[in-house]
Amino acid sequence: MNPIAGILLIALGSIGAASFYVPFKKVKSWAWESYWISQGLFSWIIIPWLFALVFVPHGELIPIIKDSPSSAKLMAMFFGILWGFGGLTFGLSLRYLGVALGQSIALGLCAAFGTLLPPIIAGDNLFSTTAGILTVVGVAITVAGIIIIGYAGSLKSKEMSEEEKKAAVKEFALKKGILIAVFAGIMSACFNFGFEAGKPIESAALAHGTNPLFQKNPSLIFILLGGFITNLVYCGFLNIKNKTYKDYISVSGSVLLNNLFFTFLAGLLWFLQFHFYGMGSSKLPAGMAVFGWSILMALNIAISNIWGILLHEWKGVTKKTIVVLLIGIIVLILSTFVVKLG
Repeated sequence: MNPIAGILLIALGSIGAASFYVPFKKVKSWAWESYWISQGLFSWIIIPWLFALVFVPHGELIPIIKDSPSSAKLMAMFFGILWGFGGLTFGLSLRYLGVALGQSIALGLCAAFGTLLPPIIAGDNLFSTTAGILTVVGVAITVAGIIIIGYAGSLKSKEMSEEEKKAAVKEFALKKGILIAVFAGIMSACFNFGFEAGKPIESAALAHGTNPLFQKNPSLIFILLGGFITNLVYCGFLNIKNKTYKDYISVSGSVLLNNLFFTFLAGLLWFLQFHFYGMGSSKLPAGMAVFGWSILMALNIAISNIWGILLHEWKGVTKKTIVVLLIGIIVLILSTFVVKLG
């Protein structure tokens, strides 16, 4: 157990997660649905297998998969499919709100509902115990943080000209973006359920000599496969509806290579959050491990807002708006820990 090393590893993952949307700005001549499913192919299919093959003992990955209970694999995929709706709308929220605002709202709700939903589904009375009350209070603080950040977004919308908004976020749309981000945050909580469902797969990995640092890698194969299915169906529908299926063959060879490289980079950065989260959480002592998910979400929120500043998403707004944004971010980060304390 090494809590400092654990938090540093989770922080590395957060840097990847908060940065993954940035390479999309280098993609040329492709519609959103084309580059989104391209990065999905890398981050949810190819890279999970590559990492599992590298970090699981040689020749043991297939035996691990065979020895894992079918119910665990199916449930991990099922929660992955549900998470896929969150992942899909998460991408849309960044498209309409930008990196900072979109990630703050979606990730805050992801942290809150990832903890709140399991006891509700199990039929527990959250008001009958101190832990349950703390969980509800934490979620209420999350909602308060999101309202504050949403208010900052409305101030931004009033203070910036249309040209400034388009320069910062090409398709900025506050109301639509917030609704999508709320849905994304709720559905993205299913990823944590996928990890819980995949515990027997982790046990099989450990039984085959996998280093505990990498025990979650085989589970990720099934969770992310489910997410890929959801996104493939929707992006395929948009490709046909918008006739953007031509994107993959209509660009020059140099543009195609450029787009494949930057969507691969986006996919790799996205995947690294869960690779390093798995490593970091294995280093946390039992009493601190429950906060691993909150640490990941809190750092994602903080780092995504640093990117928002670097990308000039808040350029031109008043100091009042920045202060409101910072208050909302602090409240949101604190709420993730209150939720997990419950």
